[in-house]
Amino acid sequence: MTIKPTKRRTRTEDTWRQFRRNKTGMAGLVLLCIIVLLSLAAPLIAPHDPYDADLSRRLKPGVWSDDSPDGFYLLGTDSQGRDLFTRILYGGRTTLGVGFVALGIALSIGITFGLLAGYFGGAIDNVIMRCVDILFAFPALLLALVIAGTLGRGIDKAMIAIGITYSPQMVRVVRSGVLMIKEMEYIEAQKAIGSSHGRILLRHILPNSMAPIIVYGTLMLATAILDAAALGFLGVGAQVPSPEWGLTLSASRQYLITGAWWAATFPGIAILFSVISLNLLGDGLRDALDPRLKGGAKL
Repeated sequence: MTIKPTKRRTRTEDTWRQFRRNKTGMAGLVLLCIIVLLSLAAPLIAPHDPYDADLSRRLKPGVWSDDSPDGFYLLGTDSQGRDLFTRILYGGRTTLGVGFVALGIALSIGITFGLLAGYFGGAIDNVIMRCVDILFAFPALLLALVIAGTLGRGIDKAMIAIGITYSPQMVRVVRSGVLMIKEMEYIEAQKAIGSSHGRILLRHILPNSMAPIIVYGTLMLATAILDAAALGFLGVGAQVPSPEWGLTLSASRQYLITGAWWAATFPGIAILFSVISLNLLGDGLRDALDPRLKGGAKL
């Protein structure tokens, strides 16, 4: 009788299996996918042009009211008579795009300097970490506001400002992982056989540091999206007539007390759902990637 060898699951398959068991994490992933797909498909499903203004249908309610304007205006119109549903769909592309680009900037800076500080230590570590401490002395949103104000208004400036603001946090996350991993025996073995610093960092230390980077990056993305909306709300991010969610919310907040609640409520709900989905996804990834939370490691 021939015994078939049991197929061994890869680390990625095991992580995905653990993640699928996490209901909140899967809910966050599904919700995020829906938001991203709706934003990407905006040109196909949006019923109107996001910049088509008509003051004759200014601040009209949506399909729930008899006062809804002629045509399909699911969520009503804004102060310029533009379809709010269409602007939210297109605004998702802008707001989510700012968050992803800002996260990419933060990851690039954070991983680079975190690896250098943790691996080489000494003077390099001291200089990098003192710079990080200086940046940590400022509240994140205030620092982003100062950087964006210095660079000038615009969505591209907001991306850079948010990316720089969150890079110190990523530096610390990466550095803490490197400090632990570089003491492992296989790293010492690589040094003993003469492997270069670059090979050790990129082939061995960085791949084994990815779990906390992925988890923290997901949670950081949620905060970056929130800050992108905040900068737009404060007028230093996206500029009129962009449909960016924070800018749309800022332009409509005054109508909350005049009865046109939908103009500011629905952009706020879009921001809320995006942040919630990413937080749920981050929690699920943390549980799946943390070996202490897996069934075999529980006491």
